Amino acid sequence: MGVYLVDVGAEDWRAEYEGGYGEIAAALDERLSARGLPQYEVPAACQGLEFEEKLSPSMDGFVELCHAQLTRDEEEMLCGWSVLVPVPLDEPVDLPVGSAYTDTTVVAGAPQVLALAQRLAAAIGLPPMLPVSRTNLGLTNWFLDGQAQETAAARPGPWDEDLDAAFYVALYLRAAQHSLRRGCPIVFS
Repeated sequence: MGVYLVDVGAEDWRAEYEGGYGEIAAALDERLSARGLPQYEVPAACQGLEFEEKLSPSMDGFVELCHAQLTRDEEEMLCGWSVLVPVPLDEPVDLPVGSAYTDTTVVAGAPQVLALAQRLAAAIGLPPMLPVSRTNLGLTNWFLDGQAQETAAARPGPWDEDLDAAFYVALYLRAAQHSLRRGCPIVFS
């Protein structure tokens, strides 16, 4: 059990069945249309669950890092969403539709989240060699199973002062990169 960050495949994005995101997709389409933007379509090739990471470490250090490096609006953009889409959105879109853990859904644009995560990664000197894995929980396991400590010993820097905070920087960075690369939404599950 726990909270996971996962991608959503094309089949589930517009689905009305339990576990589908049809209501969120329809509400987002309305808001995008009102902004003069096209509907968001998940590419058919996106199958879902190619990205899955577990949010298990403490977020305290990450929250402090965000307070130190970002404005309040930037923090909300980076951390306040429940759905991330590969669509440029200057500000988050609030939808009156429930999501996994909230009564409403906040949608953020992956380009904006990526830019903020990159700023945090630069601020802590996050190593560029973090694993890009095709297996689920690759980043989670890398941080929790000791490989992060081994890398920190070989390549020390500000990032290893708080590996939990570094995990969340890497998590948001990877989520935005995956969303943009695959064209799929990322959600909390």
